[in-house]
Amino acid sequence: MSYPTDRRYTKEHEWITPDGTIGITHHAQEALGDIVFVDLPKVGTEITAGKTLGTVESVKAVSDIYAPVSGTVTSVNGELATAPEKVNKDAHGAWMLKITVKNPAEMNALLSSADYEKFVSEEAGH
Repeated sequence: MSYPTDRRYTKEHEWITPDGTIGITHHAQEALGDIVFVDLPKVGTEITAGKTLGTVESVKAVSDIYAPVSGTVTSVNGELATAPEKVNKDAHGAWMLKITVKNPAEMNALLSSADYEKFVSEEAGH
C-alpha cells in the first residue's frame, strides 16, 4: 500500500493534511474490517493532540480515533453518519473532520508517508 505524501500520519493510524483534514489510514480500516458506525465530535469542539476525538465501530470492535494535532473542529463529514462504509472503500478520501490547527509545529512530530509505511510494515512483523 502506498500512502499519500500530501499528509502526515500518527502511530495510531490517523492522517492529517496541512489544511487540517483528518481521517484514518487504509491500514486502520483494513484492521477494523467492515465499519458500521463513526462517532465524531461536533463543530466547535476543541481537540487535543494525542487525545481521543471519536470512535470507529466495526463488526469486530470499537476503536478510538486520536487527534493528530490540537485544534478546533470546523467541519464534520456528515455522509459518514449514514454511509460509514465509505471509509472502507476509500480511507484516504473519506475524511472524517476538519479542524483549525492550533499549533502547526505539532505536524512536525508526525510521520511522513514513507516513515508511516515503514512503521506499518515493522508493526506487522515483515
